[in-house]
Amino acid sequence: MPEITRQRVGELVRGVFQILMENPEGLKAKEVIQKLEALVPPTPFEDSVYPNNPSVRRRDKIVRFSTINPVKAGWMTKDRGLWSITEDGIKAFDEFTVPETFAREAGRLYKKWKDQQPDEEEVPDPDEGETGAALTLEEAEEAAWSEIEAHLSEMNPYEFQDLVAGLLRAMGYHVAWVSPPGPDKGLDILAHTDPLGIAGARIKVQVKRHADRAPVQDIRSFMAILGDGDVGIFVCSGGFTKDAEQEARGQERRRIMLLDARRLFDLWVEHYEKIPERQRRLMPLRPIYFLAPDE
Repeated sequence: MPEITRQRVGELVRGVFQILMENPEGLKAKEVIQKLEALVPPTPFEDSVYPNNPSVRRRDKIVRFSTINPVKAGWMTKDRGLWSITEDGIKAFDEFTVPETFAREAGRLYKKWKDQQPDEEEVPDPDEGETGAALTLEEAEEAAWSEIEAHLSEMNPYEFQDLVAGLLRAMGYHVAWVSPPGPDKGLDILAHTDPLGIAGARIKVQVKRHADRAPVQDIRSFMAILGDGDVGIFVCSGGFTKDAEQEARGQERRRIMLLDARRLFDLWVEHYEKIPERQRRLMPLRPIYFLAPDE
């Protein structure tokens, strides 16, 4: 890819990092790439399309390709289309201010990571678009997750609550009560580790289906209804603010677990075969297999 120099890769990735530092809780990949347009305007080459696939613009592939090294270097993370910068990434941004040096250091750390792998990992080249390939694995996962996220966001709140109850049953918990429509006073599901609720902790669950991240005030309100022998599970499809996560992690007397949509989905996949049929229909899944390079 002769038109893309190490200097240019450094400029693009530093632009990505600048955007992510302004969004410490992460940002969707498509939004990052869109915001990068103004911060680091595309060159004519980047703005062009692949001759064999005119629907694919080079710029998007180049940005995704350029972030491979920083991910393997531990400077940023990608989780189903959500990009975030790490503490090491912030330090690297401040230390390596020259774009070319920044890109070279990311490449050095990538090679160090690669040498530690049992098998050589094939890295996708953004110019693979010349061959007419439809999507990289990263983009396919991102597209799939976008559909799942939209499905959850459009779900009736009580269906979402029922979905969580079905997951708990599949995990072996005994759901004693699910809140009917109406005021719930902060408690949506009550479960136990045994059928009679005699042994183990009482499990109290609060379920929120909305796009916004739950703030720390919501966590504190939920903890107020937890007794000394209770375990709390707070499910919020939109995730949690950094303060909320720190509040939950810092608890010594109250036991509380936070589940966002990604963690909920991972558990749903893990226990899918045991989920009751009625709840399974709320989010039916079908695996699709891709031929992927060895890792």
